[in-house]
Amino acid sequence: MKRWIGFMIVALFVGMALPARAQVKLGVKGGVNISSVHFNSDILKANNITGFQIGPMLEATFPVLGLGIDAAVLYAQKGMETDEHSGIKTSMKTSYLDVPVNLKWKFGLPVIKAYLAAGPYVGFRVGGDKLWDVLGDQIEAKSFSAGLNFGAGIELISHLQVGMNYGLGLTDNYSAKKIDLNGKNRGWSITAAILF
Repeated sequence: MKRWIGFMIVALFVGMALPARAQVKLGVKGGVNISSVHFNSDILKANNITGFQIGPMLEATFPVLGLGIDAAVLYAQKGMETDEHSGIKTSMKTSYLDVPVNLKWKFGLPVIKAYLAAGPYVGFRVGGDKLWDVLGDQIEAKSFSAGLNFGAGIELISHLQVGMNYGLGLTDNYSAKKIDLNGKNRGWSITAAILF
């Protein structure tokens, strides 16, 4: 956990140290999350669940190179849906404050550009259920998460971005109390951002 926090602090300082010729824009990003949990065992199968994300963002780009940094603070709903042997479906949602910092590369014409982005994120659980009763056991949601983002999208007239992102969780975000069961957040998001 300390390594992830240290990496995020270094990435933020690098972003603040960008030369004055970089274009810096503030904006708002929101979208739909389609998330699930990947468990280390087949004892429990998790299906996708839909949530949302929203929050402020900052983008700093070098105009000639098209390279830059994209950072945000997003309120994000994640979770899973389980189908126990009885056939009863249970939805579990957990809310996180995610802080992604991505390296972003834009290319194309001034009016319409494509972009690729990748980088780490950290998340802190801020709401939702902490314990769920499943399969005669309790699954606990952890307070901290970290992972990697991979994304692509388009930018229109330098102020509107629409993209798709895949979040690959690297930390165990869920664990069972009695059985050896750990799970990591995984999921897709479809986002739109307005930059000022």
